[in-house]
Formats: sequence, C-alpha cells, structure tokens
Amino acid sequence: MQTRLDKFISESMAVSRADAKKLISKSAVTVNGQAVKKSDIKIDTETDEVKVNGKALTHEQFVYIMLNKPEGVVSASADKNDVTVIDLVKDEFPRRNLFPAGRLDKTSTGFVLITDDGQFAHDILSPKHHVPKTYIVTVDSPVTDEVVQAFKDGVTLADGQLMKSATIIPYDDGYTAKIILHQGVYHQIKRMLGVFDIGVNTLHRTTIGYLDMPDDLQPGEYIKLTPEQLSEITKDMFTEN
Repeated sequence: MQTRLDKFISESMAVSRADAKKLISKSAVTVNGQAVKKSDIKIDTETDEVKVNGKALTHEQFVYIMLNKPEGVVSASADKNDVTVIDLVKDEFPRRNLFPAGRLDKTSTGFVLITDDGQFAHDILSPKHHVPKTYIVTVDSPVTDEVVQAFKDGVTLADGQLMKSATIIPYDDGYTAKIILHQGVYHQIKRMLGVFDIGVNTLHRTTIGYLDMPDDLQPGEYIKLTPEQLSEITKDMFTEN
C-alpha cells in the first residue's frame, strides 16, 4: 500500500504528523538505507524498509485489543458522564479511531474487543456469522432443567421475539452458570432469564468466538491481539448453526 512517509511514521510511532516531519528534517529517517528529508514522498508499506534512528518501523493498518472491562465503565467511544472502554486504552493508541466491536452493559464485566477495523467488526457482529460468545453469570434463583431445555429449544422473550438456540450450563451451586450465545440482542441474557423470573446479579464475558480471555488479565487491563488470536475469534464464522 502506498502512503506518505510522514503519515506512515505518525501512525507507526503514535506521534503527531508535525513530530514525524521534524524527525525527517533532522535526517533521523532512512528509507531502504537512504536518508530522506522530504516528508511527502510515497513509500510502499509492504516492501520499503523505514527506520527512525536506526530502528525499523512496522505498520499496522488496524489494531485489535482485548480489554477486561471493569464494572462501571461503558462500552462506547465517548461519553460525557462516564469512563468508556476507549478511555482505558487511548493513551497507547492516541491516533487511532477506536471503537468497541460489540457491547457489555455498564454493570457487566469481561472481554470487550476494541478495534479500528470496521469491516472486521461488522463481520463478527453479523447475525449471519454466528460468532459465539460465552458468559459466566450469577443469578438470584436456581437454574433448573426446565431452563436448560428452554435455552436449547430457543427462548421466546416477553415481547414475542424468539431467540436462537443457546446453551446454559449450571454449576453445582445452581446460582452460577455458563451461557453461550450465538446472537446479540439488547440485554439478551437478562431478558431470557427473566422469562423464568430469574434475575442476574453479575455477568462476565469470558470468550468471543473461541478466544478465551486470560485468567490473569485484570479488570482494566488489555492486550493487543495477534493474527493467531484473531483467527480464534473468526474460526467457523461462516458455519451455519
């Protein structure tokens, strides 16, 4: 991909375009071993080697971030009143147009995927692709065999919407369960359990696709995802349920 040298440096180093131009003017930048002083020259991000002060730069067209969302943080790009998931990561990625690919309620916690890749986000959120998401919930009433079977058959919400088949696996205490969904409907888990007069106390997302959030990733912490990790999200994405 062809792009301006100063733009490439700005995006690769997370610095302003003005700072990138200063580096170029100070002969700190080489392209394929040759010092350059023009910031507007075009480079090929795939084949040209760009170094700043002798250190090679790599260009990432998009970034993909796994965040362990804490309670009280909202899944939005900006909010006037609350801390957002983007607020937690933006200092490391100051020149990226990041957004959450999917949402968790303010009171819910766990795996939120943040990216600037709109097409990827569209693909994993599309109802056509059935990317599963796994949650651990605690509830105020026991999860019975009736609930387990109803989730498997497809729960009809109070407003008449029929949900796709889902999996709920109660733990031994009866008040904790793992839930696997294949669609994303507003407040889906709370509404599905509400059909059985079961209230949700806590909701924590652990997995998107087949990518598990590490147990040692603390609330508010995040990691950049590798191509291998991304493939765990999209694995079987086009398989019909």
